[in-house]
Amino acid sequence: MASLHTGIQLITSFTRDQWYRVFIFILTFLLYTSFHLYRKLISIVKGELHKHCASHDNEPHCHRAPFDKKNYQQLLGALDYSFLCAYAIGMYLSGIIGEHLPIRYYLTFGIFASGAFITLFGLGYFYNIHNFGFYVITQIANGLVQTTGWPSVVTCIGNWFGKGRRGLIMGIWNPHTSVGNVLGSLIAGSWVSTCWGLSFVVPGIIINGTDSECKKILYTKDNSKNPDPEIQSLLADGENDTIQTKFVTVLHGDGGNGMAPIGFLGAAKMVSYIFLFWLPLYITNIDHFDAKKAGDISTLFGIGGIIGGILADVISDRRGKQASTCGLMLLLAAPMFPMFSRVSKMGLEATIVMLFISRALVNGPYALITTAVSADLGTHKSLKGNSKVLSTVTAIINGTGSVGTDLGPLLIGLISPSGWNNVFYMLMVACATALLFLLSVDGLEWEETCGQETNQWVVAIV
Repeated sequence: MASLHTGIQLITSFTRDQWYRVFIFILTFLLYTSFHLYRKLISIVKGELHKHCASHDNEPHCHRAPFDKKNYQQLLGALDYSFLCAYAIGMYLSGIIGEHLPIRYYLTFGIFASGAFITLFGLGYFYNIHNFGFYVITQIANGLVQTTGWPSVVTCIGNWFGKGRRGLIMGIWNPHTSVGNVLGSLIAGSWVSTCWGLSFVVPGIIINGTDSECKKILYTKDNSKNPDPEIQSLLADGENDTIQTKFVTVLHGDGGNGMAPIGFLGAAKMVSYIFLFWLPLYITNIDHFDAKKAGDISTLFGIGGIIGGILADVISDRRGKQASTCGLMLLLAAPMFPMFSRVSKMGLEATIVMLFISRALVNGPYALITTAVSADLGTHKSLKGNSKVLSTVTAIINGTGSVGTDLGPLLIGLISPSGWNNVFYMLMVACATALLFLLSVDGLEWEETCGQETNQWVVAIV
């Protein structure tokens, strides 16, 4: 009885608003985890579409058309490129559309459509579809509908948690991307060597399962009734705003360095997504593991990303310097990539440690700017409480940064035939480029520390 009494006291010690925050935190975490189940599926299956064959006599039977040609790396890169390019372009429209539609229906549609297209890709195995255009079109369609997820969930979480500890909250919340990647790897790895079509069909069914929960649970405020003062809507309806939003742009206070965070994000996302999409194939080619084993090993890369994201957000909260935190982690990450080829020769254990550390250092800055920084901009005081534009701000930053992810697969397809060492040198250059974009912002942060007056990032309503 004593334990029951203690439990009741614990439950009642939280206000209704605090319970709503916990509920939104968990719900949005699960929803975007389901979106990210897909991101690793292609990378896991690549090793099965074009296997490493021990005997040249059996080589034609090792591969699946149309990936049985010598240009298979370019074709696999085109699959990545078609998804990422559609994702980058669609992100701009997604944020704007998300402002004007009920988030419950918008997110429900996106989850359902994404699950359907993922399942459709897997059906190509069962129906023996060898038309490359079929897989490209499926990738493009899935890239477009997946853009509904990120602006929606960031808008929900950003409006429920204040700026004071937003870095910490976002750091704990943002691992949903890595959790989705890890779960996607494990699910895909279970069938990739025997029936790779199920590696897509099963995640598609799981994603559609979360769609039904989103439709039943995620509600917005009913404007026809007087709301309980303790109950907050998931998104502000903006009826009492004193300004009218036409469109949003992200600018710097002095107008001089507005592209710095976006340029940084493009380079950082390119590094992160190259590993996300190509790491299992690299492990298969270098260590000659089968696709399942390579997928299992690559999950450790995702776990490193979880730790890196939390670490970056916590440090940012404590020091109050987001650009400096990102710059330090990238400075440590850049020299690690040329060491990959040497470390991989030292054994599997050394390779795993290197993958874990590099992912933490790369994912930390990327996670920080796509979550806490986006939310800070979208809820900036210059918006005068009009939090509906948070969806557009998030989409602009993430969509423009996604241009870097479009370049990644294209460059990999061109560079990887000349050797993986050149790929790692390219990653080092990308990290250095991201660091250069941050120098101007980093200087502003240190000027502020020294007591000089500086301009901070603001959101201008045009």
